[in-house]
Amino acid sequence: MKKVIIAEKPSVAKNIADALHIKGRKDGYFEGESYLITWAFGHLLELYDAKDYDEKMKIWRMEYFPFIPEQFKYKVKMDQGRKKVDSGAKKQLKCIKDLIARDDVDGVISATDYDREGQIIGDSILNYLKVKKPVYRILLNEWTEDEVKKGLEKVVDNRSMQPLQDAGISRQHADWLIGINLTSVATLKYKSGKGELFNIGRVLLPTLKMIYDRDMEILNFNPEPYFKLTGTFGYGEGNYEGTYTLDKKDKFEKEEDLKVIQSKLQDKKGVLVQKEVTEKNEYPPVLFNLSALQGHITSKYTGFTSDKVLKVAQSLYEKKYITYPRTASSVLDESLVDKAKKVLFSLKQGLPYEEELVFRKSPRVFNSKKVESHSAIIPTYMKPSGLGRDEQLVYEAVRNRFLMQFMPVSIVEETVFTTTVEDVEGAFISKGKVQKILGWKKIENDNAKDAILPDLIEGTPVTIEKVDITSHATTPPKAYTEKTLLRAMETCGKQFKEEKSQEEGEDNELMDAILSGFSIGTPATRAETIKKLCYTGYTVMQKKNIRCTEKGKKLIETLPIKELMDLEYTGKLEKTLADIEKGTVKKDTFMNHIIRFVVGGVDTIKGQKAAPIQYTKEAFAPASVPKAKGSTSKTSTKKQSAAAKTTTAGEKEVLGKCPLCGNDVIEGTKGFGCMGYKQGCKFVIWKADEALGRYGKKTTKTLVKQLLKKGEGTIKGLKTKNGTKFDAIVTYTFNQDKGLGEWKFRKPE
Repeated sequence: MKKVIIAEKPSVAKNIADALHIKGRKDGYFEGESYLITWAFGHLLELYDAKDYDEKMKIWRMEYFPFIPEQFKYKVKMDQGRKKVDSGAKKQLKCIKDLIARDDVDGVISATDYDREGQIIGDSILNYLKVKKPVYRILLNEWTEDEVKKGLEKVVDNRSMQPLQDAGISRQHADWLIGINLTSVATLKYKSGKGELFNIGRVLLPTLKMIYDRDMEILNFNPEPYFKLTGTFGYGEGNYEGTYTLDKKDKFEKEEDLKVIQSKLQDKKGVLVQKEVTEKNEYPPVLFNLSALQGHITSKYTGFTSDKVLKVAQSLYEKKYITYPRTASSVLDESLVDKAKKVLFSLKQGLPYEEELVFRKSPRVFNSKKVESHSAIIPTYMKPSGLGRDEQLVYEAVRNRFLMQFMPVSIVEETVFTTTVEDVEGAFISKGKVQKILGWKKIENDNAKDAILPDLIEGTPVTIEKVDITSHATTPPKAYTEKTLLRAMETCGKQFKEEKSQEEGEDNELMDAILSGFSIGTPATRAETIKKLCYTGYTVMQKKNIRCTEKGKKLIETLPIKELMDLEYTGKLEKTLADIEKGTVKKDTFMNHIIRFVVGGVDTIKGQKAAPIQYTKEAFAPASVPKAKGSTSKTSTKKQSAAAKTTTAGEKEVLGKCPLCGNDVIEGTKGFGCMGYKQGCKFVIWKADEALGRYGKKTTKTLVKQLLKKGEGTIKGLKTKNGTKFDAIVTYTFNQDKGLGEWKFRKPE
């Protein structure tokens, strides 16, 4: 007798067939001595549309809602145009039905993905076909030959998966009820033109609300000016910088206070009174879960979205190169110790740091208490070949993150200088870092060029070479990127520090938040939610920033169902689904709540006095915030400094005033531009300027400051084609109409 194995996709079916050395491919299945292996194409079935229950629902009318089916029904999925039944799905369902009906078949094994969606993909097929033969479940985290064979030896009765099925169905039915009912009445209430649609969703709306809230914070942010005093101290062979600090404060509200200190420093001597040196262990970032992998890739590489990362990871999973990607865990179950050891042994062969890769059972890596359903994403023991660029980047990220866990700890030496000046209250603080042992950073060549302080001893006398006062302003919170939004969805809005290397305490905090069940969506759905927000016109991408559109803003401000935008409420719904999956909450309890919520929500919108929503497709909040009012000067004693300072992330020094409009000029990625660009000013000086490039030079910050202050600047060491070097005085004129700049050169007098 044989058993029918139903895989989620053809590629997975082939993996199973390859593992069992079955070569006999038929139309829609593989046939071996003991198994018939067939497949779905993801969801072969879908829920009825409202109009399938009642013809009148083809046209939306307020009085038809709320619409609650007495019993949810399924049909063969429709084609992309939703005009007819998908012929491929219909054919494959018949193939599965015929295989199960064969006389030589005595059971069925569901081999869909081991998660909510995978469970209902398999179960919906079996229920639709009314299968009476015994049904079993194979539970795998990867599709390598070894794991497939082990999994088939340990299949479980599919009835034991009822809680997982209940959670999947509850999610599916709840989203249908909320989407159909609230989208319909919201659209009828708020539309201002033909073809407009206001999508309302259980996961969509709270995610939009987070983006809206962040944009409002940015919009309403009032920058506060502050000033800093930086000293440069000479010691004979070189110099170092320190920041003036008084009572542990290095930011000052009044420039005048620093000018008083600056004047006192004139012609004074200083001394290095204290040198503190400490060694610090830096641990590697934890293993990837899906959200972390998506955030890592989208922030590091252009051309990636979180949805694309998921698709690439899924492809690698189906090709047997990585483990199951739709996971919320960042550690491995302790049962995987031997497997991880095997993977490490396989992957480290031939690497330049092979001898440093030593397997160890660390609680940072192996901790069953912190695993939710699936362990973290790791590579398998199979070494890939023939990967495309995107697959290679995602695979290397997963592989490298795994290897880091078994490298030596990274050790840095942090040094702090305290320099005092005679008769001056306070001190100048200098901080530097030296990488002593690279450790796990070798894997991705993470050898940051931190500030390095000279090897001086306490008591070293120093001279004051210059003292600069620089102006700054407080910065608003950053707009969401896919990376930060995924993290916020994962933890239901709870914020965590962004660090290259997470300490154990932060890891625990994050995992506790995830394991509590409070989240927005699941690892499998978050990328699709972000994608849908853009598709519906609620958000737009500004480079890597996700910004709320005017349509999204007005919907958030107009929709009266505030629970749907409440992170706490949304988190409780997701937690309830997690509890259903664990078997601690009944499906009916959840669904009864959702029905009451939908009925109440429909009635609330119906009773609302609201005008149609008018909107543009643009982001409602500006891309930048106004600069703080206050001094933007930079004064210096002794040698005037031309070096721009950016002391913390987002703090940009004003290099001078735009000669065209008078706004501030700051440094950008590719050039030095005017902050008045929003008002139409096009002034810019490109770093890789073509005219200067012909003489082997690029535009520097020092040169820009000279040009803006004096109207001219000096460039030394220009080189002609024949190699002759010369110095020149240069001027720069920008044509606003043409958007072009012109350089003029003359010999120094």
